[in-house]
Amino acid sequence: MKNKTFITVIIVVVLLAITAGTTLIILRSAKNKGGGMPAGGFGGRGGPQTATAVRTVVAKNQTITDFVYTNGEIETQKSIEVFPSIGGKVVEMKVSLGSPVKAGDVIAYVDPSEPGSYYAKSPVTAPIDGSIITSPVKIGQKVNVNSVITKIGDIGNLQITAKVPERYVAELAIGQKAEITLQAYGEEKFMASVVRISPVVDPSTRTKEIILNFDKNYAKVNAGMFARVKLFTVDYGGYPVIQQDAFVENSDEYYLYIVKEDSTVTKRKVTRGKSVDGYIQVLDGISAGEVVVLEGMLSLYEGAKVKDISGNVESVDVPKEGFAEGKK
Repeated sequence: MKNKTFITVIIVVVLLAITAGTTLIILRSAKNKGGGMPAGGFGGRGGPQTATAVRTVVAKNQTITDFVYTNGEIETQKSIEVFPSIGGKVVEMKVSLGSPVKAGDVIAYVDPSEPGSYYAKSPVTAPIDGSIITSPVKIGQKVNVNSVITKIGDIGNLQITAKVPERYVAELAIGQKAEITLQAYGEEKFMASVVRISPVVDPSTRTKEIILNFDKNYAKVNAGMFARVKLFTVDYGGYPVIQQDAFVENSDEYYLYIVKEDSTVTKRKVTRGKSVDGYIQVLDGISAGEVVVLEGMLSLYEGAKVKDISGNVESVDVPKEGFAEGKK
């Protein structure tokens, strides 16, 4: 009986020694491979961390500008319809579409003669300088004093007539800038400014008419073209501006990950302000100059270590040419 007990004790001791030796070998192997046991046990966030690659921006105070989309027609700033002083038959045309004229130039002759009576031809003259912007009547056509012979306009000075929905009229102001795009020229932009605002709202369309002049003479732009108008209205400034992709939403609250000097992050609750073109004001929670994670935040947590792969850490630059997310 004593021998059996002794043998059992020996077996237990041997098994314990084998187990201890195996554990020691595993730990040494892990250490040699650079793994090691995390300070908080296997797994968890308490041990050595692998830095998460992120892209960042530096928050800075900027101004974002809201806008309204509308459509318009390009017209001459000054134009006039030309009528004959007497009825009759058009017997001669001195101009064609696009012809330049000076005030007093003869543009057509009308013969008022009827069968059995003959009269001298009556000249039709240009009342202003400009160009012929509508096709003149044809030779042989009968006209009276209410017939439009042609239309003269100043094609060197064009304007855009557009209508803005009533809900935005409080934001309209003389001098506001606009980007004009034309179907013929794709995304090319032509700049214009508001010079007149109608004092009334059209009750049938619930819109207010505005007139815009081009900031310079664009040779490509022609009267009669259809214009897409992007009218910049209200400026919002005084706060840091961050791209909307940087925000993390949780239960209707918004957070940003801020990179600290030790290359770890802190999750900061923020208050958002105005949003224009994918850029959002941050009213509270961050200060200008703080580094904000823009990409890679989905795998982050409080205190996570990060590696910035942005190249150069740069502040967010709101596009100067315009802002999407505006009003349409």
